[in-house]
Amino acid sequence: MKELVKKAQSGDRQAFIKLIEEYQDDIYRTALIYTKNQDDALDIVQETAFRSFSKIKSLKSPQFLKTWLMKITINAAIDLLRKKKNVIHLKPEYTEFIGTEDGDIPLSITLKEVINKLNEREKSIVLLKYYFNHTFKEISDIMDIPLGTIKSILYRALQKMRLEIKEDDICGK
Repeated sequence: MKELVKKAQSGDRQAFIKLIEEYQDDIYRTALIYTKNQDDALDIVQETAFRSFSKIKSLKSPQFLKTWLMKITINAAIDLLRKKKNVIHLKPEYTEFIGTEDGDIPLSITLKEVINKLNEREKSIVLLKYYFNHTFKEISDIMDIPLGTIKSILYRALQKMRLEIKEDDICGK
């Protein structure tokens, strides 16, 4: 992988294409979580490819390629959401559910609704930690936020989610 990154940094388009193909599913899933729309998610994949191709030389450590790509994806998604902020969606469609391995679709929808109530920073940190299994250090690098701040935001976001679940009596207690 490091060799492909080095080739891509020296201008080898085929090497860059192979790198993007390796991570395109992760890029797409991240974009879809933010946009909740397949077309917008595909636009973000394309935007991520463009931005990363134009800045591949700025990648200092090839082992952090995925982290670097996720940061670009998140930024592209947030940029798109800011542009579309005035658009009102009457019925958002859920095209992908978080945590559907056990087949509990209503719970997945509820979790997605709860996560969507978080602000963008909180949502990013929760998804990077629990959906993509990044370490606190990796999240700190992706978001360019100090490690302690990442932990504080995560715990605050989890507390908000707990309160939201308790208020909605989702667990049936």
